[in-house]
Amino acid sequence: MGKLLGKLKTIASDVGLPLALISGLFLQSCSESNRSTAKTESVDEDVAKAVYVAPGKHDELYSFLSGGFNGQVSVYGIPSGRLLKVIPVFSQFPENGYGYNEETRPMLMTSHGFVPWDDLHHPKLSRAEGMADGRWLFVNGNNTPRVARIDLTTFETVEIMEIPNSAGNHCSPYPTNNNEYILAGTRFSVPLDLAKGGMGDASLEEYKDKFRGSISFIKVDKDKGDMELDFQVLVPGFDYDLANGGKGPSGDWVFFTTYNTEKARTMKELGASQNDKDYLAAINWKLAAKYAAEGKAHEMPANYYHNKLDHGTHKATSTIKKKVRYLLPEECPGMMYLLPAPKSPHGIDVDPTGEYMVVNGKLASTLPVFSFSKMQKAIEDKAFDGEVNGIPVFKYDAVLYGEVKEPGLGPLHTEFDGKGNAYSTMFVSSEVVKWNVKDLKVLDRMPVYYSPGHLMIPGGDTKEPYGKYLVVMNKITKDRYLPTGPELVHSAQLIDISGDKMRMLLDFPTLAEPHYAQGIPADKVAPNSVKFFKLDENTHPEAVKKEADASVTRQGKTVKVNMTSIRSHFVPDNIEGVQVGDTVIFHVTNLEQDWDVPHGFAVMGADNAETLIMPGATQSLRWVPKQAGVYPFYCTDFCSALHQEMQGYIRVSPKGSNVPIKFSSGEKKPVPPPNGGPASAGIN
Repeated sequence: MGKLLGKLKTIASDVGLPLALISGLFLQSCSESNRSTAKTESVDEDVAKAVYVAPGKHDELYSFLSGGFNGQVSVYGIPSGRLLKVIPVFSQFPENGYGYNEETRPMLMTSHGFVPWDDLHHPKLSRAEGMADGRWLFVNGNNTPRVARIDLTTFETVEIMEIPNSAGNHCSPYPTNNNEYILAGTRFSVPLDLAKGGMGDASLEEYKDKFRGSISFIKVDKDKGDMELDFQVLVPGFDYDLANGGKGPSGDWVFFTTYNTEKARTMKELGASQNDKDYLAAINWKLAAKYAAEGKAHEMPANYYHNKLDHGTHKATSTIKKKVRYLLPEECPGMMYLLPAPKSPHGIDVDPTGEYMVVNGKLASTLPVFSFSKMQKAIEDKAFDGEVNGIPVFKYDAVLYGEVKEPGLGPLHTEFDGKGNAYSTMFVSSEVVKWNVKDLKVLDRMPVYYSPGHLMIPGGDTKEPYGKYLVVMNKITKDRYLPTGPELVHSAQLIDISGDKMRMLLDFPTLAEPHYAQGIPADKVAPNSVKFFKLDENTHPEAVKKEADASVTRQGKTVKVNMTSIRSHFVPDNIEGVQVGDTVIFHVTNLEQDWDVPHGFAVMGADNAETLIMPGATQSLRWVPKQAGVYPFYCTDFCSALHQEMQGYIRVSPKGSNVPIKFSSGEKKPVPPPNGGPASAGIN
């Protein structure tokens, strides 16, 4: 099998794509039939010790895996592979009420209305001096273009910004080395109406003339992390796939892979594969910001949502933005260049020194490595081979450092270990390939199961990778776990890269399809973790900070219940006076001031979800009862030995009845009379 694999790879490098793909399919079939042998070859019998984390002990690292089509981020401990948390971002999440309750519903508002789903692709950690600083995680929504920020003190989504003039926000989000900007590029080019703003109406036959792409420059507040769309660069109407920022000497630059430079509008699998080469786009982001600051930017109407969660109220609010600035590359000399790259390139990865840019041409038989210093020399020498929309195109040989020969079939992504080595995933030949960045020689190969997409070395996209582990994310799992019907869980595999040879350590299942991941040592995040929210800092307008202030009030057809929860009861827990068709809003404040004591709240017949209230916070659930009756409500999150008793009733009477609003917790009991005298007023 090994000899056959090598022979096919040699043939593929000679004849190119078609045979490579055919042989790739054949190889995958062979891999299935020989998987038992492959397991034995690739898995060390002693690996259990390398991933064992004893009960009560913590993992070395956090890893954040995108959930792909579930719109969430999954947090795993490394090396154990233990699932620690699911963070909803672009999807409603019944586990904690995100996107259902009144506080977080505004987070999912867009110019298209309430959009409770997206395709989350790429997490990126915030940075300081080119290193992950553990403060925030930025992620993108691919379908309805959005960028979100997760606060790593609470592991909550705290900000989502819609991206105008974009369609398919795949090439996103990429931070510069001190979070000056988050860059977001469009996957699909669309016709833009510069006069009225947004997408215009154009015939698809006018694609080549009227469609454009956009690269968004999102400013990040260095202290709070708040995002603001500063300006966009309107670029030629290609598809923009992935991006990566420079570092060190290339720190002022960011690079984008593009495909469909043919500008095909239909059957792109063929139409976008006609040219031998597409482009790697290089933008000097610092010069672009300078042009924008100097007044080079134009302004156009826009209509996009910017949603933020307030730390004090725990409520999200939406702001609608009505304009956006943009730069045209043809008016900004020196800002943007194009490097010829193998057809349909996918990943672009810059090594820790900032000198080498690896372009993963998924349809190429070699892996080209470009040189940043040669690119600078080519600019100086004007070593160009034409231009596109006024953007100079470099001569290939003028910017190429070299090519990795016969790296494997279907290269997609590359990361680095900080010791001069690179690791690339090969989708078709289902392997991770280790190679040396200086001499471009292949050093090692590791089979994986099957068809890997992204891979992640913690810090592998920074100037100092944590070169101990590699996580590879497999697109297809086949037989790694017990069968669960026609759909199998996706899979990640943990590989030890501390030695000369890679060593497979662990399989662990992932949620939905992860597209990328980020990893960071736990001590950069864990010490800042919020234990509970201080009740006296809760500024929610409906918060109730002591049981005596709980209330139920009617305003027209709306009944407002301001209640408290604490182990193990609600106040009030008996409510009457609600009528069929009323809108009842429960504002529940969790009075606990202790770590890990959330309380849940759910009421029978509610057609949205529960809500989960963190200690010291207030959350609100909307409910419209449709039938008369007495409805129980209860705490959904186990909180004490008497958790089961944490419940109450709300009576719903027919519409128009004369039952007055009434509420209580506990029956009034007579106070024992002093010295045998008559009983006094009751107490609760």
